[in-house]
Amino acid sequence: MTTDGFLTGDEMWPRREFLAALRGEIPTRLESDSLGSMPIPAEAYWGIHTARALENFPITRRAIYNYPYLVIALARVKQAAARANRELGALSDTKADVIDRACEEIVAGALHQEFCVGAIQGGAGTSTNMNANEVIANRGLELLGRERGDYAYLHPIDDVNRSQSTNDVYPTAIKLAMVFGIQRLLDEHRQLRAAFAQKGREFASVLKIGRTQLQDAVPMTLGQEFSGFATTLAEDDDRLSEVIPWLNEINMGATAIGTGITADPRYAEAVRRHLVEVTGIEMETAPDLIEATSDAGIFMTASATLKRAAVKLSKICNDLRLLSSGPQAGLGEIVLPARQAGSSIMPGKVNPVIPEVVNQVAFSVIGADATVTAAAEAGQLQLNAFEPVIASSILQSLAWMTNACYTLRVNCIEGITANTERLAMQVETSVGVVTALTPYIGYQAAASLAHTALTSNASIRDLVVEAGLMEAEQVDRVLSPERLSGMVPLTGALTLPVQLPPDELT
Repeated sequence: MTTDGFLTGDEMWPRREFLAALRGEIPTRLESDSLGSMPIPAEAYWGIHTARALENFPITRRAIYNYPYLVIALARVKQAAARANRELGALSDTKADVIDRACEEIVAGALHQEFCVGAIQGGAGTSTNMNANEVIANRGLELLGRERGDYAYLHPIDDVNRSQSTNDVYPTAIKLAMVFGIQRLLDEHRQLRAAFAQKGREFASVLKIGRTQLQDAVPMTLGQEFSGFATTLAEDDDRLSEVIPWLNEINMGATAIGTGITADPRYAEAVRRHLVEVTGIEMETAPDLIEATSDAGIFMTASATLKRAAVKLSKICNDLRLLSSGPQAGLGEIVLPARQAGSSIMPGKVNPVIPEVVNQVAFSVIGADATVTAAAEAGQLQLNAFEPVIASSILQSLAWMTNACYTLRVNCIEGITANTERLAMQVETSVGVVTALTPYIGYQAAASLAHTALTSNASIRDLVVEAGLMEAEQVDRVLSPERLSGMVPLTGALTLPVQLPPDELT
């Protein structure tokens, strides 16, 4: 830690162990690359390429193991590559088998902490790819009965990375991780939508005043309001689902820039087929691998769609905070579950903490989308070097949105109750109900009565009857909850204000 209190990253695991290895404080093994040799902690599954990344990128204090779907996706890509290479004779059965087994263990949750390079890194994701290669190789060596680091028997690059480069592995794994993340988000998002729909049914007969521009408008039901929330979430379910097929277009077989160098011409189709087999997700090889390797357009689409969902969910949370405001001096139409004491100085205060945290998730998603947009634009020539920040931005947004949907549903929506007495009082005293009478008494007369009601606090119903414009029974039928909320259609507007007989008001 520096003197000003900021963490340098030295306290992070496994950077702590890496530094201890450099100082000779723990058992080590020696590994080499084109830049020289370094001592690696003997117990580490990662190797020298990961060690250099630990040294170079102590930036975010968030390693890629914080994104488990990315770790699983990397394992699936390496597993499919090993199977394709064995099928084409580019990898022996023995090596392909231990790579396959190591990957299956990672998918099941093993060794995730070994995927320890920083999520934000230079090199277009090379450190992440090499971290995966080294962990899989060293676990494979164990399965062969060899020591970690004994790469003569299973090599991170020559074997685990056979027929691949970072430039096709990394974007493919990112896309696959995003598919996993969207599927998980959709599950929580749909459960949240169902919770809103249930409240819509529960509040179906609760009449209230609608508002436009924060001013009283016309009546509706609280059920209609909550059903509307459910409908807007359903629209985002559709938009998020539509992104998945675009993410399923991959560039495996492109190797460095899309020309397929170092790979068998049959490899791209073979690895695609095996990736479909191990994931159960239909994927297609991009028709133009050079374009697919350099273009980050799908990431902008995914991020923008996620932002749309976040913004709309945040707007709903704004509404929930307004509707529950008070409880005495605000709208106070609904009551949110009390989750925690709201103030260190004001006794009894309870804040809408769950909608507030969801708002903040949405703000983060909006900012992440701006980051993704800038990173996509900054790509140059045959590769975008900034996919690490694209990946971390979108995967974080997916995880936070998923958690936000869960906590909003469980800790808020399912426990909301209606303040029926307050709602009934507001409807009874609102001049907004006069709008329902305009087809029968005309706009000018309705406006005059509304003004009188506001200045005298008189009942609209009584004013209409006293003016002789309608019979009391007629007013009651027009102003019934069913008609006011639109559940029973109103008679269309008339060209002249007339007093209709009762049988024409049914």
